[in-house]
Formats: sequence, structure tokens, C-alpha cells
Amino acid sequence: MTQPAFRPVAEHGVLVEFADAINDAAYAHVRHLDAMLAAHGFPGFVESIPAYVNILVEFDPLLTDHAAVIQALHGLLALKPAPAATTTPREVLVCYDADFAPDLPEVAKACGLTEEEAIAAHLAGDYAVFLYGFAPGYAYLGGVPPALHLPRKAAAVRGIAAGSVIIAGAQCLVTTLTMPTGWWIIGRSPTQILRPDPAHPFLFDVGDRVKFRRISRREFEARQ
Repeated sequence: MTQPAFRPVAEHGVLVEFADAINDAAYAHVRHLDAMLAAHGFPGFVESIPAYVNILVEFDPLLTDHAAVIQALHGLLALKPAPAATTTPREVLVCYDADFAPDLPEVAKACGLTEEEAIAAHLAGDYAVFLYGFAPGYAYLGGVPPALHLPRKAAAVRGIAAGSVIIAGAQCLVTTLTMPTGWWIIGRSPTQILRPDPAHPFLFDVGDRVKFRRISRREFEARQ
């Protein structure tokens, strides 16, 4: 394993960085450390917040300090990983009709593809749930094929409908609320991400694998 970087954050946190770009190996280290913290939290440990390539470890500064936490984290990283947690394959339906995919023509052109080739590339992606973001059910999926990698737009667009399938760089997301986004909108899904179950309020768990399946406008409307 490449040695991670440990960066103090304010008086109550340490950011552990495994890479500077999204990749599966770095994320495996993030999940390992997160699991070790859950099982073997050090004195003063408060919370861990995993992301794609780093994990923020928060602690009580009245009980410990940065140096002691970093020493504890070195020890946890040396522990043998627990068996991988069971993950569930998930299917997300998506309709690519023009009014649901206003950015698809521009995405295809920028990537040197036809629209059908861009759709095929998106459907061929091997997606995994890396983390949840700032809004309910906002599951950030890694696995967008390199052929579709584009930076975010220069400016966000307001009022994007819930269920929009959006991409930026190696990431994909299905929105759950109407809100602005600077990502590229390439389709819309009727798949229910938010669930009326307090014990399991979202369709995905972190680590789940996701496949998109194309549907027609008629099937989309039948599922509304």
C-alpha cells in the first residue's frame, strides 16, 4: 500500500489521503480504515467520514491530539482487513429521450461519439456506490467509462428535475430532489431511490454495484 498522507484539520480532525484521483485501490484503503475505526475506535474517536480517496477522522480534542490520533491510525492501517462486506447488485432504469437528456448531444459531440454511442458507453459502465453526498439519497457512483469523462460545466443550471441521471468526470449520480447542478444531464430514471423505510431509507448501500438499464418513454411513464 502506498503510504497515506495525514493532514491535521482544525483542532479536532485528521484527513487521511490515499491518492489524488479516484481509483479502486485508494477507495479500498478508505473502506478498510473506516471499518477498522468502527471496530477498534481509539480513545477520543468521534466519527469517520469516508470519501473517494480520503477519510476525515474526527476526535475530541479534550481527550487526545493530532499526534496521538495519527499514531493510532498507523496501527489501524496495519491491521488485517476484515472480510469484505456483502454488497448487493442494483439496477437503475434510465430513459434517454431528448427532453430527459438535454446535455446528451453536447456530451456526445465533446467526446467524439454519436448520441447512441454515448448511450451505449454509459450503459456499459461498471458502477459502484462510493459515498453519499450533501442531499438525501445522493449516491455518488464511480465507474463512468473514460470515453465519457468531461469536466463539470462552467456554471450550474437551476431547477433540474429529480430522477435526472447526471455525469461529471468519472462520477455518475441520480438526483433525488429538484435542485441546481453543474453536471451533464444525460437521462432520467423512474427508479425510486428514496424509500419509506426509516431503517433503510435509500435504495443503495455504500459498496453496492449498479447497472443502468435503458427503457422507453412508455415504460418510464408507466412507472410514474
